[in-house]
Amino acid sequence: MSSDFSPDQKRYLEGFVSGLSASRVARSNAPAKSEPVGPDAIHIKAQDRVVAAGGKLNDQEKFKREEHPFDAYPRLVKQAELNEAPKPPDNFRWRYYGIFYVAPTQSSYMCRLRIPNGTLKHWQFAGVADLAENFGGPYAHVTTRANLQLREIEPKNAINVIEGLQDLGLCSRGSGADNIRNVTGTSTAGIDSQELLDTRPYAKAWHFHILNDRSLYGLPRKFNVAFDGAGRIATLEETNDIAFQAVEVREGFSVDPGIYFRLGLGGITGHKDFARDTGVILQPHEAIGVADAILRVFIENGDRTNRNKARLKYVLDAWGFEKFLAAVEENLNRKLVRVPANAIAPRPAYDRLAHIGVHAQKQSGLNWIGVALKLGRLSPDQMRGLARIAADYGDGDIRLTVWQNLLISGIADTDVATVTAAIEALGLAVTASALRAGLIACTGATGCRFAAAHTKENAEEIAAWCDERVPLSTPVNIHLTGCHHSCAQHYIGDIGLIGARVPVNDDGDTVEGYHLLVGGGLGTDATIARELFQNVKAEDAPRTVERVLKAYVTNRVSEDETFLDFAKRTEIDALKRMTEMEPA
Repeated sequence: MSSDFSPDQKRYLEGFVSGLSASRVARSNAPAKSEPVGPDAIHIKAQDRVVAAGGKLNDQEKFKREEHPFDAYPRLVKQAELNEAPKPPDNFRWRYYGIFYVAPTQSSYMCRLRIPNGTLKHWQFAGVADLAENFGGPYAHVTTRANLQLREIEPKNAINVIEGLQDLGLCSRGSGADNIRNVTGTSTAGIDSQELLDTRPYAKAWHFHILNDRSLYGLPRKFNVAFDGAGRIATLEETNDIAFQAVEVREGFSVDPGIYFRLGLGGITGHKDFARDTGVILQPHEAIGVADAILRVFIENGDRTNRNKARLKYVLDAWGFEKFLAAVEENLNRKLVRVPANAIAPRPAYDRLAHIGVHAQKQSGLNWIGVALKLGRLSPDQMRGLARIAADYGDGDIRLTVWQNLLISGIADTDVATVTAAIEALGLAVTASALRAGLIACTGATGCRFAAAHTKENAEEIAAWCDERVPLSTPVNIHLTGCHHSCAQHYIGDIGLIGARVPVNDDGDTVEGYHLLVGGGLGTDATIARELFQNVKAEDAPRTVERVLKAYVTNRVSEDETFLDFAKRTEIDALKRMTEMEPA
């Protein structure tokens, strides 16, 4: 080296090599990358594992990672001041506050509330009416999660609605996006003579558990939880990711007899699956802790790359129930209690018309009155009128149901006639036909960009047409949903219709329409409906449903045979032949 390099060059090389050595030492002594901490850590770690394994986060996961929605409220306030519509990342983030920008169908927000067990006070209901009138449509919809939606909220009014709800002791926090949706429970909780358990304390406890733990926001996908107390009105708990169903455990098994929650997992009827019985039973007070553990296993292992496979069902499909429950037990640090199916006494039967009309409560001399709504829609005046009735004649509660209507409870026998007249004076009713009582429709193309048909309008056309032409002695539920998200749960309807673009010529032109299914069921009759017809034009839907109903009426074995039983015993090809003749 001495003959090849000058003294200056040697000093330079010695310094360079020394610098490299020092750099290596510094890197070897540098602290490892810090672990995520805080309430968002469970989500960040899950995202990191996906990336480390070579996966690619979906856009929504990137939005959450770049900026947590709850850290961005000042920007939402600024957008309201400017009456500015959100860009796609913020449209997703603002759903954490319960508002959805629904362009291009409407240049406005929809707001979805949180109402645990579907129960709110009369003054809260009247307050929501004022918000709808001052800042919205003006109208409100009762949803299939026993909840309320406000629509046509201009960006400038988004904060007025969000903070106005909080002023009422209500909120919309976490009611959209990748969060736990409104907590449903038995709508006659506490007043139903056949119930096994009052679900209100448990639904409310889970509601507040969610609201006050930031780590339970930002899941791989939305998540539904329901508590059923075995009342007369179906809660549809089997359509939820977690179903807590009150059951009576008989004597003679490994646990004390009594009332427990039976645990079902993985319901998502839009993906053709009901919550399946796990064999696990819980003391009711254990439900919140177990739900939390289930949720944390899902947070850590749900798919964050493919939105279509991100629900709990797909973790259960990949793992199997035993592996999943073992992970839940590890989180709980204890074993779950299991019993065989024959340990469970039969559930008391539903009454498919108990959400409409006058029904005696378990409190002597009192009644609940189910108010029939037109596909869930209410005007502010109607809401305020119902609130006054609940305050003046009832116990002050408004009880929303999953059947897109509401109950007023605590009505004395002597006041039933007066209350019925007052409800009718509002343009509402306490009676409904066997068809209208179970008529369900999502928002449809009027207010949802995903919908392929105007479901609410078409539902009304079907009901108006068929009620005059097909006398029904037993209830028939008809569910219309606008798209594959299945908000109106078309797969569980006696007759289900899902929106579709129907081709009308060889040039690719289409019109609004539906695929029609039959034979869906719920509860102990839980069944996924089968497709009967494809590509029914919306304008032809009333006559098509009429033909199906007349095939049922003509071919049932007795007037007591339900549509579901008829559909179960009738092959699809045979049913098609029955409907070939155009009704007179």
